[in-house]
This record gives sequence, C-alpha cells and structure tokens, in this order.
Amino acid sequence: NSLHYCHPFNFQTNILTELKNWKLNLIQHHKLQMRQEKERHATHVKQLQNEMENLKELLHTYEISISRKDEVVITNLTQALEKQKERVELMRKFTLWRIQHVKAKQEEYAIRMADTHFQTALMKKVWAAWRSLNEEKWKDKVARACQLRAEDVCVQLTNDYEAKIAELTATLEQTKAEILRLHNERDQYEDTMKKAFMRGVCALNLEAMTMFQSK
Repeated sequence: NSLHYCHPFNFQTNILTELKNWKLNLIQHHKLQMRQEKERHATHVKQLQNEMENLKELLHTYEISISRKDEVVITNLTQALEKQKERVELMRKFTLWRIQHVKAKQEEYAIRMADTHFQTALMKKVWAAWRSLNEEKWKDKVARACQLRAEDVCVQLTNDYEAKIAELTATLEQTKAEILRLHNERDQYEDTMKKAFMRGVCALNLEAMTMFQSK
C-alpha cells in the first residue's frame, strides 16, 4: 500500500495497521508452515510405522527360518556325532585287533629270532672248535715250513755275505794300492818342485852377482 501525505496521526495509524497486517500475515504463514511440517512429520511417522511393521513381519519370518535352520543344524550335528561315535568305536575295535595282531607277530618274530640265535651260537661253537683244531695243525705245518725256509734263507744269506765280503776285501786292497801310488806320485811331484825352485833361486843369484860385478 502506498502511503500518501496525511496527518501524522493517520500516518501512525496506517503504519500500525500495516505492521498488524504484516504480523498477521507472518503468523498465518508460520501457521501454514507449521501445519505443513506437521503433515509431513505425520506422513513420515506413518511411513516409519509401516516400515517397522514390515520389519517386524520380516523379523518374525527370519526368526521362524532361523529356528528351522537351528533345528536342521542340530539334527545334522546329532547325526554327525552319532556317525563319529560309530567311527570312533570302529577305530577302537580295529586298533585293539591290530595291537593283538602286532603282539602275535612280535611273539612269533621273537621266537624265530631266539631259534636263529641259538642255531647261530651253536654253529659258532662248532666253527670255533673246528677252527681251533685246524689252526693247531696249520700252525705246526707253518712252523715246519718256516723253519725249513729260514734255514735255506740263512744259508743263502751266508753265501751272499761271504761273496760280498770277498768282493769288498778285493776292492779295499785295490783302493789301498791306488792310495799308495798317489802318495808316491805326490812325493815325486813335491821333490821335482823343490828342485826346480832351487834351480830358479840359484839362477837368480848368479844373475845378480853378474850385474854387480859388471858395475
């Protein structure tokens, strides 16, 4: 609304009227927004309630399904336990039978080993007696053979040593003769050197005397 120039009182009245109208309009607008918000809230709450009902039904369905599954699982576990018990019982019986079978085999093996050990010990005793007798005979034969062989070897060694001694004696005589000859040659060589040295000294002395006499 346009304001025209008028009396101040009328102007104030008009302003108050405008403010009152504006306030009423604001209140009406606010009420309208509140009503709309309440309607939206109510609609949202109703939707949530519907969803809750649906979820409750779904939860009830899940509970029924889970209870059925639990019953199935319990039944399966019970059957599995029964089967496991039967299997354990069978394994226990089989283990007992196997232990008895192994014990029987061990006893049989122990008996065979005892018989084998007895036979082996008996054979060792017989073998030891036979070997002792043969060793005595063999020792006598070896002793006689060794004695004869030692005598032959001693005779052969005696002959070889005598021949070697004779050869060494001849070599020693030859060596002595060679040494004596070398000594004689050395003495002759020394005598010759002395005579040559004396001749040289005499010749030098005569030459020196001749030189002094000529001066």
